[in-house]
Amino acid sequence: MTPQTYRTSDVAAAAGVHPNTVRRYEAWGLLSSIPRTPSGYRIFTQDHIDQMCLARQALQWPYPGGKEPVLELVRQAAQGAFGRAMELSHQVLANVRAERASAEAAVTFLEKWATGQPIADTAEPMRIGHAAQTLRVTTDQLRNWDRNGLLDVPRDPRNGYRLYGATELGRARVIHVLCQAGYSVMAILRMVLALDTGQESDLRAALDSPPPEEDAGNVADRWLSTLAVEEQRALDVIAMLQASIARSSRESLDDDNAPHSDP
Repeated sequence: MTPQTYRTSDVAAAAGVHPNTVRRYEAWGLLSSIPRTPSGYRIFTQDHIDQMCLARQALQWPYPGGKEPVLELVRQAAQGAFGRAMELSHQVLANVRAERASAEAAVTFLEKWATGQPIADTAEPMRIGHAAQTLRVTTDQLRNWDRNGLLDVPRDPRNGYRLYGATELGRARVIHVLCQAGYSVMAILRMVLALDTGQESDLRAALDSPPPEEDAGNVADRWLSTLAVEEQRALDVIAMLQASIARSSRESLDDDNAPHSDP
């Protein structure tokens, strides 16, 4: 049976994009070879629609763990290398889950500290250079956290130098862990402001729930929610690949069972 064919506009409508996006994806090698009519019109099949929908689902920022595995799985699927594409899709899922585990671990660290568990011990207050070395951060990072309201570091009345005691070091260590786990400065500021008003529970919500008046323009402003969405996206990509593999297998079986005329 002759497979059904489609126009560029049909593929664009199926993927929810402009026709020019389909042409760009073709130019970038994200779709398999597209034959043309004698007059130059592209001839698409269901394979191209599947590839376009897969690419649109997979190629959405942010890319926890990096963009290259995502690009490569789309390219491999376009070439019909479904085994490699599936392998890469599971790698992408693992990357997202690792990022999510890191973000969750940082929240656990925060919650333990907020309820009084000591995480810094110093007998004498230290200057910024010593504090940066102890925390394995730069002095610029510590100054930025101070300027952005994340820290409130007392100063030596004799010379104006910042002095980091156990309280400041503990808070700075929590901020550093949260930054490393992907949370934005705005999200951390929300959390410390909540903490400074006496809130010691549900700090996870403060990290992940911008108030209506806040212009949360960065995915890291609600990082836990973002990672949950990205994990589901990775699972959806795997399901789309599985559906493409199943359809390809059915078509191959149909071809094998089709009647053949004698030579």
